[in-house]
Amino acid sequence: MKDTEHLELLLRSMFLTSFARNFQDFALRAEKQKIGHIAYLHDLARTESQERQSKRIERLVRKARLLPGKSLENFELSRQPSLPAGRVKELATGEFLERCENILIFGVPGAGKSHFSSALGRQWCLHGRRVLFMTAAMLVQDLLIAKRDLRLQEFIKQLDRYEALIIDDFSYIPFNRDETDVLFILLAERYETRSVILTSNLVFSEWESIFKDAMTTRAAIDRLVHHATILELKDSYREQEAKRRKKADDTSKEHK
Repeated sequence: MKDTEHLELLLRSMFLTSFARNFQDFALRAEKQKIGHIAYLHDLARTESQERQSKRIERLVRKARLLPGKSLENFELSRQPSLPAGRVKELATGEFLERCENILIFGVPGAGKSHFSSALGRQWCLHGRRVLFMTAAMLVQDLLIAKRDLRLQEFIKQLDRYEALIIDDFSYIPFNRDETDVLFILLAERYETRSVILTSNLVFSEWESIFKDAMTTRAAIDRLVHHATILELKDSYREQEAKRRKKADDTSKEHK
């Protein structure tokens, strides 16, 4: 076996796949450009590191289960004057996750809450953060299954691996008492240990319809609000788009 073949096998056995793939081409370039050994190894190491980081981010985005095609770039921030661009940029860095703070996003249906929360989640993945996006309905069903199988705490511990848990469409459907109980347990377990990002159509004064009694409702709100940024999306994109299309149709008819 040639020395280069043996070296490639050795590098792959140590999972240095970028090294194995590039060391010969980089060596030829180093020879032509009269690059020293240290610089040559530095180039190889930097390429290995960049490729590993890129693959890690791809895995984080895939495992986050984010909404496809939703990014801050295609979120029309100008239509939401209640969202300061500077604040959005600050939240996108994900630094608040270090402090286990929450983000609560309220607004009418069609305002872009799901898009916005998923877009923020994508940014956090790009910064190397572990994120999970789930609808409230799906999350509750998974919690109930875990409780039925006597592994609720195990499942909550699995969720603890995610620095940001995005719960979308909270309050979108009414929950029964068993469902709200497991949801409350999850929120209590993540309090001051991990971050929750929550979207809801209902303001706090209407949350008793979710948690069924005033005491549990107050306890849930207290835990979420204690360390939280509260955002409100006031205008519905879908409603605005419908009005725009109607106006365009009316204008077209007038010109016929």
